[in-house]
Amino acid sequence: MPALKKIASTVISAALLSSLALTPAHAADKDKKDDKQPKPPSTMSSLGGEQLAKTGAQVNLGPGAPVLPKKLSGRSWVVADAESGDILAAHNAHWRLPPASTLKMLFADTVLPALQPTTLTHTVKESELAGVGEGSSLVGIKEDQTYTVHDLWLGVFLRSGNDAVHVLSEMYGGIPATVTAMQKHAEELQALDTTVVSPDGYDAPGQVSSAYDLTLIARSGMQKKDFREYAATASADFPGEKKGKKRESFEIQNTNRLITGDIGVDPYKGIAGVKNGYTTHAGNTFTGVAERNGRVLLVTVMNPSAEESHAVYKEAAHLLDWGFAASGKVTPVGQLVPPKSVATGSANGGKGAEPAAGADQGSGGQAKAAHAATAARGSGGAGIALAVVGGMLVVVAAGVFLVNRRWPLAGLGRRASAADDAAEPTEPTEPTAPAESAEQDEPKASVGATEATVATESAGPAASASADPTGPTGSTAPTAPTAPTAPTEKS
Repeated sequence: MPALKKIASTVISAALLSSLALTPAHAADKDKKDDKQPKPPSTMSSLGGEQLAKTGAQVNLGPGAPVLPKKLSGRSWVVADAESGDILAAHNAHWRLPPASTLKMLFADTVLPALQPTTLTHTVKESELAGVGEGSSLVGIKEDQTYTVHDLWLGVFLRSGNDAVHVLSEMYGGIPATVTAMQKHAEELQALDTTVVSPDGYDAPGQVSSAYDLTLIARSGMQKKDFREYAATASADFPGEKKGKKRESFEIQNTNRLITGDIGVDPYKGIAGVKNGYTTHAGNTFTGVAERNGRVLLVTVMNPSAEESHAVYKEAAHLLDWGFAASGKVTPVGQLVPPKSVATGSANGGKGAEPAAGADQGSGGQAKAAHAATAARGSGGAGIALAVVGGMLVVVAAGVFLVNRRWPLAGLGRRASAADDAAEPTEPTEPTAPAESAEQDEPKASVGATEATVATESAGPAASASADPTGPTGSTAPTAPTAPTAPTEKS
């Protein structure tokens, strides 16, 4: 017996020593994994404020201000007041990262004003779909079928359809012309971290943006009535193939899960857009806008490392909750800068931005008049009613509100309240767009006070197409460079 006890004691001791030896090894493996995570550059842009050039979370808490949410894993994020431009908190705001389909915001902000009226039709050619990247999110556009501009924009905003982006690019003047206009418009908006390679955000070498830039772009897009309406649409009927005299239609749902909800994600109270994305290299990206008690906030989250389902939406929702609770209790860490034309006073005496240089109206001829009409319609104020033609639309119950920008005008100081803006109608700025990879989930969720919808997510990459802003008879343009395929999006 004593011998057996001695043997048992020896075995137990050996097991304990083994576990102690393995524990630091496991920790070392974790450290090695963490070391492989990309690090933000030591030097970043200080546009919008010196604090934004610093790495890590930046926040200036005042008395009574809540602390930042715990366990935020996004590589980069920004929470900003959409109207004043104050950045309430940020984390690596100017880190240049792949944007995925959030870049479609820049695409829409650039191209949407040029393709008017929304009843304009286009018959799709096979060549226009040939360059769509492998693994792209698609709305289901078919060659030799005719679609209205309105149909195509629903495909972009709801299903993140790279096929719709390519057809609209064809109508605008071609992929190269669209990319050039988007880049020019990004520069006008002072989204200087952004380099555009593909109009849909499909992974491409050198294509980057930042949480700061995506927030600027979303703010610009929200000046446009059509942009606001599409971004807030939860579901719509989309035309299918025409068989004989009858044309079938099918329902599409918005892939923004803070609008439609999903298992583990509730629709966010007050949400009204804007755009989500996913590709292999970008991970999950998201920019959202929400209103509560008259305050409008923008949030952007890029590439969270958390492995939980829908992390990008959950972290965005936590940041919005924090932002609404912290408003008025924090000192801003920076500002969303106005477009160049406003900053220099070259447009309307500095009170608003004319169509940006980057928003060249393609080679179509209707742009300026259309943009002016959009600006006039878009200066109405909060709670503006939806009036999109065609398609049975289910819209977020929170409504679609106008973001009134209050630029800090030189020599005048900042305006004190939104009431000041009511006296001076603001003018809209110019275009923007994103990218993703394909596939869909199918959870159900209620959309405000409207009917329940099936929420699906597409996210996808794509790269080339053609364009001709003159409408259905456009000529084929060269295709844009393709990029690596993107996996299914499960967020």
